[in-house]
Amino acid sequence: MSSAAFQAAVAWVIGQEGGYTNDPGDPGNWTGGAIGSGQCMGTNFGISAAAHPTLDIASLTEAQAEAIYEQDYWTPIQGESLPQALALIVLDAAVNSGVSQSGIWLQVVVGATTDGVIGPATLAAVQAWQSTTGDLCTEVLAQRIAALGDLPDWNTFGLGWSRRCAALAFQAATML
Repeated sequence: MSSAAFQAAVAWVIGQEGGYTNDPGDPGNWTGGAIGSGQCMGTNFGISAAAHPTLDIASLTEAQAEAIYEQDYWTPIQGESLPQALALIVLDAAVNSGVSQSGIWLQVVVGATTDGVIGPATLAAVQAWQSTTGDLCTEVLAQRIAALGDLPDWNTFGLGWSRRCAALAFQAATML
């Protein structure tokens, strides 16, 4: 049975992601992870063809998406071991930018080895963080926004990513 923290985080992320889309201009919608690479199968509830190239994305149910979130994102980011607000921020980043990249943003902020794996050393660094959880959330979000601004498709998707990060900050604040 999933925790309340997981349920709250996944409900927010799925709410942001929405249902099925199949924009051929979005690299995540392609099974090869790049525009024109493989088949354009789309994204549903934030589960993309790039991350799950053999999945029938269009037919994916919300319950199936939640199971994927738990196995492929929540468990690898150690969501149950993070403060709830931070777990939401790291989960959202993992879904949008990958588990490893999400872990690296957290590790940069807490001064852990930047290997993209949230393990005991990263969790210890989170515990040792000398400021508030709110400040930690702010810093991880700042790392994410700075990195997103450097992506080549920022001009296409940047405003949406910015809105999402701004909304994420407000949602995380309700969990502090």
